[in-house]
Amino acid sequence: MAPRWPAPTYEVRCEFDAPLEFVYRWCTDYTPEDARYESEEYERRILRRSRGEVVYEDLEETARGWVWSRHVVRLMPPSRWHSDSVGSHRSASLDYRLSRLPGGRTRLVLKVRRRPTPIGGKNPSKSQWERYVSLSWARFRRALERDYRKTRGSARAP
Repeated sequence: MAPRWPAPTYEVRCEFDAPLEFVYRWCTDYTPEDARYESEEYERRILRRSRGEVVYEDLEETARGWVWSRHVVRLMPPSRWHSDSVGSHRSASLDYRLSRLPGGRTRLVLKVRRRPTPIGGKNPSKSQWERYVSLSWARFRRALERDYRKTRGSARAP
């Protein structure tokens, strides 16, 4: 058997105008409504949730057929989480790390290694994938910051 080539590594960064604790809670609160933040059409089902782990599946109908994935997320508060996913089109290992920035801001660094499955086809180029995921995180950032502003406003309300 020939040795497998190492999976390509991708990296995406995103900065939030919100404190680390809020960003961690928001990013690791997986829900069936998450697709709307990305303007995507997948259906998410939460299979199991505990203090240290979340297991969920995503299913999406596309013009070329169904795309399915299962994610096992290990929570490592206060600033990290890791997801291993398997699916019909890709397998991936994702590491999320938050760090504090001045002014109550937070930086997320997402590092990913992914492989296509036999029916998944070729991976997109590194720059294409990083651009696509950066766009998704820009959408998440807008929603997260909107939610953070709401919590700050409600804390000040009489």
